Amino acid sequence: MDRSSTRRAPDATVIPTCPSVNKSVHPFDKSRLDALLNRRFFYAPAFEIYGGVAGLYDYGPPGSSLQANITAEWRKHFIIEDHMLELDTTIMTPATVFETSGHVARFADWMVKDTKTGDVLRADHLVKSVLEARLAGDREARGLAAQPKDDEKDKKRKKKAKTVVVQLADELVKEFESILAQLDNYSGPELGDLCRKYDIRNPDTDNEVGEPQQFNLMFASSIGPTGQHPGFLRPETAQGHFLNFSRLLEFNNGRVPFASAQIGRSFRNEISPRAGLLRVREFTMGEIEHFVDPADKSHEKFREVRDTVLSLLDRHVQVSGSTRVTQMTIGEAVDKGIVANETLGYFLVRINLFLIKIGINPKRLRFRQHMANEMAHYAADCWDAEIENATGWTECVGCADRAAYDLSVHSAKTGQPLVVRQALKEPIVTEKEVPEFNKKVLGKTYGRDAGLLQKAVIEMDESQLVKLKGELAQGSATISAEGKEFALTPDLLTIERKTFKQSIREFTPNVIEPSFGFGRILYTLLEHSFWCREQDIERGVLSLPPVVAPTKVLIVPLSAKEEFDPLVQEVSTKLRKAGIFSRVDDSNTSIGKRYARNDELGTPFGVTLDFASVQNRTMTLRERDTTDQLIGPIDDVITVLTELVQGTIDWPAACNRLPAYDGVQAVD
Repeated sequence: MDRSSTRRAPDATVIPTCPSVNKSVHPFDKSRLDALLNRRFFYAPAFEIYGGVAGLYDYGPPGSSLQANITAEWRKHFIIEDHMLELDTTIMTPATVFETSGHVARFADWMVKDTKTGDVLRADHLVKSVLEARLAGDREARGLAAQPKDDEKDKKRKKKAKTVVVQLADELVKEFESILAQLDNYSGPELGDLCRKYDIRNPDTDNEVGEPQQFNLMFASSIGPTGQHPGFLRPETAQGHFLNFSRLLEFNNGRVPFASAQIGRSFRNEISPRAGLLRVREFTMGEIEHFVDPADKSHEKFREVRDTVLSLLDRHVQVSGSTRVTQMTIGEAVDKGIVANETLGYFLVRINLFLIKIGINPKRLRFRQHMANEMAHYAADCWDAEIENATGWTECVGCADRAAYDLSVHSAKTGQPLVVRQALKEPIVTEKEVPEFNKKVLGKTYGRDAGLLQKAVIEMDESQLVKLKGELAQGSATISAEGKEFALTPDLLTIERKTFKQSIREFTPNVIEPSFGFGRILYTLLEHSFWCREQDIERGVLSLPPVVAPTKVLIVPLSAKEEFDPLVQEVSTKLRKAGIFSRVDDSNTSIGKRYARNDELGTPFGVTLDFASVQNRTMTLRERDTTDQLIGPIDDVITVLTELVQGTIDWPAACNRLPAYDGVQAVD
């Protein structure tokens, strides 16, 4: 006899089709997010049972999977779509490499010390923290903002400057805002001046700080048992690209432009890492080195992206003391010279698309141009993709035009020509004056000074050689070099006009470098994805897109009876064959709690197998954010799931493919 079997949906009594979700009904609470990430082991301090070491973190299962999915999508988005050459180069690097690249001399931050305790603080972070706290106190004194109460644990960990409710003079507010807008442009001595002028002290002790000193951020080491071969843990992967340039060029059949790409670990001995994954001492980066003809920095695919609108904060706006962002198409930005060239502009758009694709909120993403003083020693122009989070705006991707700096310095040091030799379609024919010395007469006449004379003549430009040639035609000429006079005659020096035919052009390519910090991207993504259910603030959700979610599908059998086992195995196997990573939760807790636990992990979809599934081979499909549920035959649901995970359809489209589940199924 037929009877009706009822299984209430775990999240609602009646399920509307594709309802809208209010994710902002509860203000963002960082302490709740931190508790979730710690409880579900996304990441945790390394060596925690020994007390931990600042700036070092271990990733747990969901954090590792999330980072792996982000880097996998990075490979697809950049390496595959733009035909890049992937590398994997060594971490340990001989010191001479970084001496040549300039990192030993210039890869440093400014630090200050507490004059009494000796505590070390990064100078620019100290100035920022103190001035922001004073501005917050001013806003509260004016009744413009209420100061949120910090969680006690958060206070101890962050060590932020204490906010004191004091109204500041209007002129002082403008000064502070102007300083913060261009903080990255201050040199070390200028940061010291700010500390003295505004009485900026260590917020933990209220003690004065000393003068800023440079601190090199590289970890020093040695190679081999004797210690005679100094080395460093690399602070970036880039040098591995440059040192292998000749091999990469040959692999690419001697043609530019081309790009190499690499994902790997890098190390920076940060002065005071206090912001979780946003400032660490060991991290995973992805770097691209796009080698391009310095005479032609156009990009063949720029036309495809030139109408893309980006949020730009250029250097001139910052120097004026403002942080006003301009919405502008990348085509207009390149045409006006705000962005230096098409290749740099193309990569800014590609970075923007990648970050949005993996779940970064586009309204909290901007591109900020480096000011003159903060520009890296190798860069001709640089833009940072900055993502807004609870700590402010954080650089997560840098995109620099490194010009020909790296290849030039390594070539000069090693004597290896790191150049492109390009056959010209049409030979270039030129004529120029060529000086030739009679070496026998030259040696007899000027002895040891012969080299000095030769150098002086060789360094003459075309107009000077023409003038000297005319004087020699009159019988003699006199030139000066390093305070000495040299008389020249036609038997000593002749100058003839010769024709040269050039069929090969040789040049050192320039480099456009996008550099990604995956730990920072991962954390800001988690922050942008976190919210709490409107009806229950204790139910946190991570709305991670399917493309990066650690687990794509949760399989929930309603019963632990053996008759469910074959069906669970079948569904799990079919999902795996479709390339979809799934987990089975067969614990004895309620179905609602099982879904809630996996909402915290960011699992976008869930399927439930009940007694009707065993009898009718049907299965329900749940969407994480809306908690909406659909129902259909198992194979149909798996087909829809596959398309959802692959991104070929969205949830509204799925709602048109499968009927809504009303909580009731008929079973015999």
